[in-house]
Amino acid sequence: QVRLVESGGGLVQAGGSLRLSCVASGRTLSSYTMGWFRQAPGKERAFVAGITKDAFRIYYADSVKGRFSISRDNAKNTVYLQKNSLKAEDTAVYYCAADVSAYGSSWMGNYWGQGTKVTVSS
Repeated sequence: QVRLVESGGGLVQAGGSLRLSCVASGRTLSSYTMGWFRQAPGKERAFVAGITKDAFRIYYADSVKGRFSISRDNAKNTVYLQKNSLKAEDTAVYYCAADVSAYGSSWMGNYWGQGTKVTVSS
């Protein structure tokens, strides 16, 4: 089993940038397709970005394409989410997930971190 710990959340002004990190322990990160999800207040958790084990394939939700970038460093057992041009609607708790896969138009993960809160002020 893998344990995930996110960091990097906080308060940022609209138009600003943040980088989230997710460090894995227990099992090597290279075993998993990884993903980031977010849950805004009053809404369901939603897929944001995903990256395959070898980073050969990367996926983004339409709402973040061109603004967010997911990457991974398997040697450091870490996945990143670089977020630029932030908007108020990006305010959410962001979760890292391991063993992510798509089922039709839905994405699921088997292992989850505790989340890190991002607040974008307008």
